[in-house]
Amino acid sequence: MLFRLVDKYKKKYSFVHYSGVCFWKNLANFVGMKKSIDFLPEYIQCDLHELVGLIREEIKDVVMIILYGSYAKGNYVIHDIQIGPNGETTEYHSDYDIMVITRKRLGEREGTVEMRIRSRFAEGKDANDVTKVQLVSESISKLNNALSQGHYFYVDVINEGIALYDSDDCELATPRDLNYTEIKQLAERYYQGSLQKALDYWEDAIRNIENKKYTHSSFFLHQATEYLLKSIPLVFILYRYKEHDLDFLLEKCKCHTLELVNIFPCKTKQERHVFDQLCKAYVEARYNDNFVVTKEEIDALVPKIELLKQTVERVCKERFDYYDSQIEK
Repeated sequence: MLFRLVDKYKKKYSFVHYSGVCFWKNLANFVGMKKSIDFLPEYIQCDLHELVGLIREEIKDVVMIILYGSYAKGNYVIHDIQIGPNGETTEYHSDYDIMVITRKRLGEREGTVEMRIRSRFAEGKDANDVTKVQLVSESISKLNNALSQGHYFYVDVINEGIALYDSDDCELATPRDLNYTEIKQLAERYYQGSLQKALDYWEDAIRNIENKKYTHSSFFLHQATEYLLKSIPLVFILYRYKEHDLDFLLEKCKCHTLELVNIFPCKTKQERHVFDQLCKAYVEARYNDNFVVTKEEIDALVPKIELLKQTVERVCKERFDYYDSQIEK
């Protein structure tokens, strides 16, 4: 698709799709929100144009599209390799973080629609070069309720994000700023709930392992891992991701800490296979009678998840200490 920036429309409109579909309408309702991505390289602007078009094609009742995260803040990373103390390497690159606001919840079709958008965006692009797209969808009522309550994640999206599209059909509630005492209280409550679920699933997994039900135990190991990973964004941004995809959750933790990356190394074919077995277990262990997880694979996973638990507890404690330091100021 051919896109171009039309200078004469900059004051009234942000971007125009040259085939005749207007992407970004008047953004006057976004008081306080940034409205331009001129500071981003041209190829990134083109990517964002394309994504706006795909989202509007796939989700008919979209009312707002907001770019947030590192690309909105200007601290994005195209590609970075860090070497750990033991010589292990960690690769990192920023994703396109986009919030899609709809009139009504997408409900059960949310995952399918988002997968289709990602797939269409990746078509014709080099798999090694295409930037990953992370979509968060919320109804306008859920967003406004969260803003009114001062939920950090949503407030940050509005304060730091860039409006990519506005239908002019809805207005945003005025965000309420939480103080650090409130942030810590919420973070601790969310963390305890998520951690307890992880521990409950861990106990179920161990019980099944002791009974040599290895495939069945893999589902509970997946769930323990999922809730441990979800604890990080809950503590850092007070947001609970809906996804069950462990790869996705690991990616979302990277912007808060890189300490989890090497817990599940996938440098070798065997390491990738073992992690894939854990990822597949969420569905396959319950619904596919032909899915098998061996004792050897479980033996490889258990110490990794134990290390994940220890690391998550330490990283979250450090974050709580940070909140305390801000409260004392």
